[in-house]
Parts: sequence; structure tokens; C-alpha cells
Amino acid sequence: MSGTTDKIKGLANEATGNIKQGVGNVTGDEKLKADGKVQELKGEAQQAVGDTKNTVKDAANKHL
Repeated sequence: MSGTTDKIKGLANEATGNIKQGVGNVTGDEKLKADGKVQELKGEAQQAVGDTKNTVKDAANKHL
């Protein structure tokens, strides 16, 4: 998977996680809030992986 793909999937997971947390707050559903937080953190990690892949790719291209 490319760095850009990782970043896009990460943004989607982060947004979905935030929505789940919001719905969980409104409905008082603690499990939904927790699931949303986990998904948000997963998204943040995916974005970090994407950034790292892009940085490595850019560095490799500069040395060619």
C-alpha cells in the first residue's frame, strides 16, 4: 500500500471514529464511544505510517 493510500484510509478511520464517539456521547453508549476512540487512534496510526512511507520514498528518490 502506498503512503498516500495509508493516509487516506487513516483519515477515513479517524473521521468514522470521531462520529462514533459523538453518537456514543449523545446516546450514552459507552461501548460505541470506546470503539470510536479505538478507530480514531487506528486512523492516526495509519496516517503516521503513510507519512513515514512518503518520507522514505522521497529520501530514496533524492539519492538516485
